[in-house]
Amino acid sequence: QVQLVESGGGLVQPGGSLRLSCAASGITLSIYNMGWYRQAPGKQRELVASISSGGSTNYADSVKGRFTISRDNTKNTAYLQMSSLKPEDTAIYYCNAKSLINHWGQGTQVTVSS
Repeated sequence: QVQLVESGGGLVQPGGSLRLSCAASGITLSIYNMGWYRQAPGKQRELVASISSGGSTNYADSVKGRFTISRDNTKNTAYLQMSSLKPEDTAIYYCNAKSLINHWGQGTQVTVSS
C-alpha cells in the first residue's frame, strides 16, 4: 500500500520558518517527480514547488527565494523548507509523487499569523 505522510506543519508568526516532510512508503521515491501543492480556503490547489527525479527544481513565483524543495532518496523522503513566511502562505500543504500514477498525501496545515 502506497502512503505519503506529510508532517511539520503548524502555527508560525510572519517571518518565521517551517520545514515540511513527506515520508513515502510502498514506493521508491527516487523514480518519482515530487511536488508540494497548497490549497487555501476558497481557492484552487496550486503547485508551490517541484523536484524531478533528476533533481531539477521549479518554484511558483510567489515562493521563489523563500522556499526550497529537496529530497533524500536514502530516506525516501521529500522536504519543503519554508522561510520568511507570510500570512498568504496559510494553506493545507500536500505532497505529490508523480510517475505513471499520481500519489497524494493527506495534507498538513500551515498557518502564518501573529
